[in-house]
Amino acid sequence: MQTSVHIEIVEGNPHLRSLLGWHLQQAGHVVHLAGGCQQAQEVFQLRHPDLVILDSDLPDGNGLELCRWLKRQQELLVFMLSARATEVDIVTGLRAGADDYLTKPFGMQEFLARIDCLSRRSRPLLPAYLNCGDMQIDLVQRRLLVRDSPVDLTPQEFSLLYVLAQAGGNPLSRQELLNRAWPDNIDNPRTVDTHILALRKKIEVDPQQPRLVQTVRNVGYRLNLEPLNVSHHHQMTTAVAKHSRPARAVL
Repeated sequence: MQTSVHIEIVEGNPHLRSLLGWHLQQAGHVVHLAGGCQQAQEVFQLRHPDLVILDSDLPDGNGLELCRWLKRQQELLVFMLSARATEVDIVTGLRAGADDYLTKPFGMQEFLARIDCLSRRSRPLLPAYLNCGDMQIDLVQRRLLVRDSPVDLTPQEFSLLYVLAQAGGNPLSRQELLNRAWPDNIDNPRTVDTHILALRKKIEVDPQQPRLVQTVRNVGYRLNLEPLNVSHHHQMTTAVAKHSRPARAVL
């Protein structure tokens, strides 16, 4: 059984960074990307991942030093990728704190197998479920129950919902959602809006009047953590529709 793990990828090659991120997200993990040491530290302090995939040679610093810094911050796993393939290089990386070391170039199947092995070691750090009002988010099987009924989500929709749930009801801007829920660097905020609409169609009683994924004007979106009385909501909607009359124009 595959466990969803929060993974930060620190890789100077943008193509490889995006490729690894895509494969990991397809495997069910929550992925965050960084292209150098400074960005890696910022992402780490914001997201506190369970596993960091770390390039040993970064454009703005030394991956070995970053590895040591990461290990001082919290208990986590570091998977080092490197073009340095001598025994001395591997030993140096492991002594710097890396839990695994893979030399470039490498096969994607071996990479994913090693990630799976490391993920099993990180499972005690992860909760099995997130309960958010009417929703139960299964982090192990990446499934969603809304009012005890299963809802089929795409990997991207699940990542978006997970990031909103982690915010604890606080609003997140579109840019924050792009940074946290998407594996690639995407600058178009409409991407978020499109996925929010798709998500609402699957989980809302009335997508035109969303109660779970709420819009916060001039900010972005938030997740409503209060349970919704569905029957009461329907009764109120019916009553309003039945008894309301068109308002007269005031001239």
